[in-house]
Amino acid sequence: MGKLFSLIVIVALGYAGIYFYYGVVVEREIQEQLDDRGLSAVSIDNVEYDVLAPVSTSADIAVTVTYRGSQATLDLAVQGHPLFSDDVTVEFDSLQALRLGISFGQ
Repeated sequence: MGKLFSLIVIVALGYAGIYFYYGVVVEREIQEQLDDRGLSAVSIDNVEYDVLAPVSTSADIAVTVTYRGSQATLDLAVQGHPLFSDDVTVEFDSLQALRLGISFGQ
């Protein structure tokens, strides 16, 4: 029973690492695509994805971005696996939310 528990813990820790690294790679891929389009002033605040996204070759993710005080939440589709594939595409799906920042003065 102890060996089974140890195996479950090791697998869970490994998957947690892959899950975390998947988010880092997806965020980097999105930032590179924004920079390539001349949108380097747009910053990524948050990347949300399903628990099973790291074991799938296609995933739907939600990205919160900020530009000059305004925030938008975008739905994106990732085709390909960012960890194990060289051919990865990130496609815009829809705009989930838009919060405009209003500044007075300068």
